[in-house]
Amino acid sequence: MIKKIYIVIACALFACNLSAQIDRTQMPKPGPAPEINLKEPQRFELKNGLKVLVVENHKLPRVSIQLKIDNPPILEGDKAGVSSLAGSLLGKGSTSISKDAYDEEVDFLGAQIGFGAQSAYANTLSKNYSRILELMTDAALNPNFTQEEFDKEKNKLITALKSQEKDVKSIASRVQSALAYGTKHPFGEFITEETLNNITLADVKQFYADYFVPANAYLVVIGDVNLEETKKLVTQYFTPWTKATPPSFEYTNPSNVQYTQINFVDVPNAVQSEISVQNLVELKKKDADYLSALLASEILGGGGEGRLFLNLREDKAYTYGSYARLGNNKYSSSLFKAAASVRNEVTDSAVVEILKEIDKIRKMPITAEELKNTKAKYAGGFVMALENPSTIARYALNIEIEDLPKDFYKTYLERLNAVSIEDVQKAAQKYFSSDNARIVVTGKGSDVLENLEKVSFNETTIPVKYYNKYGAKTDKPNYKAVMPDGITIQQVLNKYIAAIGGEEKLKAITSFALIAEAEMQGMKLNLEQKKTSKNQFMQDVTMMGNSMSKQVLNGSSGYLVIQGQRKEMDEVELEKTKGEASIFPELNYLNAGATLEGIEDVNGKKAYKVKVSNEKTAYYDLETGQKIQEVLLVENMGQQFTSITNFSNYKEVNGVLFPFSIKQSVGPQNFEFIVTEIKINEGVSDADFK
Repeated sequence: MIKKIYIVIACALFACNLSAQIDRTQMPKPGPAPEINLKEPQRFELKNGLKVLVVENHKLPRVSIQLKIDNPPILEGDKAGVSSLAGSLLGKGSTSISKDAYDEEVDFLGAQIGFGAQSAYANTLSKNYSRILELMTDAALNPNFTQEEFDKEKNKLITALKSQEKDVKSIASRVQSALAYGTKHPFGEFITEETLNNITLADVKQFYADYFVPANAYLVVIGDVNLEETKKLVTQYFTPWTKATPPSFEYTNPSNVQYTQINFVDVPNAVQSEISVQNLVELKKKDADYLSALLASEILGGGGEGRLFLNLREDKAYTYGSYARLGNNKYSSSLFKAAASVRNEVTDSAVVEILKEIDKIRKMPITAEELKNTKAKYAGGFVMALENPSTIARYALNIEIEDLPKDFYKTYLERLNAVSIEDVQKAAQKYFSSDNARIVVTGKGSDVLENLEKVSFNETTIPVKYYNKYGAKTDKPNYKAVMPDGITIQQVLNKYIAAIGGEEKLKAITSFALIAEAEMQGMKLNLEQKKTSKNQFMQDVTMMGNSMSKQVLNGSSGYLVIQGQRKEMDEVELEKTKGEASIFPELNYLNAGATLEGIEDVNGKKAYKVKVSNEKTAYYDLETGQKIQEVLLVENMGQQFTSITNFSNYKEVNGVLFPFSIKQSVGPQNFEFIVTEIKINEGVSDADFK
């Protein structure tokens, strides 16, 4: 025991002496970058041109297979969508096995097989490797293109397009690409119902015959395999693939705008504005400044630590998030984007702030702390990704198809550590633009355009140009719809009251109960709402039987329950809830100072705009008089958000019309409540408001 104590004391004294010799006034020098042991693939090539890369990894009994055809971008023109159809039809069995039998066998073997228009992949246990490779190859080289499946997939695409007609994010994405590249470029063209209807099954078969060829094809096999077995199997299954090269064609190379400008797209149903400050770049993975450019993009807008996020969300509370993305492509120009989805009323301010951040990172050096943290983030992600076989496959492919040095990934961390503050600034100056940036804003023009036309940056007013939902130039929208002579707020509200049943019937209702359901992220939301003419109100939103949000008002007092936490309403909350407590609040609007603001487009309909308060605006259909939308400005945790509720599918209950579809949008969340039951003057008691 005494000997052990002596040893402990001796070790402690040694540690103290060692500590005394360290100069703690100097920051320790970073150690060398860890060595990346990225296994070199074994290679062979078939006579038809298929190049095969094999990486043996016997740690787990699994195999990953990836087939990629590295053709240049393909312009589909008036048959845009043919590649999507080809990709969706591949993998539905083969000429020798039906779709159902194919899917059943893949499931039985516990494997995954998938296809794209110019790709295929499979993941399997190594004991099933031979059969899964055979099944993947059979479906890829002998596709079962049938008219029945073609019609199904085509109808799916058309249905998806129709569902996106009013989707602001879909419209914004389409126009951003169309304006950047032009619609005659593969990256700028888009699918429409018209182009889909131009496509026949014969077109899909021809596309497949032209482009699903081995000239630019790579097969990567990684996992519990050996080279000789793989060589034998690949030769057996892929030799029938006929040697061929894809057609070649040319298209106009896109160019940046000559000066910074706003390209505005009017979407009247937009609940917020989609902003993209963008410019074309010429960046390839093999470029010497590739890593510097990635770090610059990450510091600007790579996530919660990015400057855009910290400015537009954390500081200004304009948005849920703002990000930057820098593309790269060996065949064509790619795109730099700094983007955000923001509230309508701050659209112009958000544009300016994004431009400021781009300008700042170009003109001023980043901090040493930013560089250190961003390098650590990239290095950590890189090392963790190496555990995934699909990452190894991607890296092996990149070296081949991007013409990278063989040690590109082995020296990745070393080169990352070598990037300096000056390197990052030079990359930002080269790839980010605030002088000839295209600022694409997709949003509700009647709310945002007046201020957007006044946006100034670096003492210069930014001109605004106007485009439609498909990227074609158009005239400036005219929001000054002519108000019919003599129309007053009283007439608008009286028309609404008459449209849903009349004042006498509305005033005869003393209680109201509603039950509705919605779906959010695959889970059911249940809404229960009760009101009385005695200033009583209860609303409870539940999920899986648990209350997520509950509001109760009983005359002059009330409380909130959010995820089990109860809070008594303060005076401001009480007043706001009282405003929602009335069964038909329009009966009180005239006495509350509501004003008629004009006529606007709402979801394709002309509607009277009624300002109820500074926080609330209501819209009433010119033709039917029914209320079709409410817009509410809400505040949560110091941030303001716009909540939009759309009303439709009015049905009669006891002689009064009520909306049975209630669609709500709050920030990025969208859900539709379908009313299942409404009770009038029954099913409500004072106990509901305890």
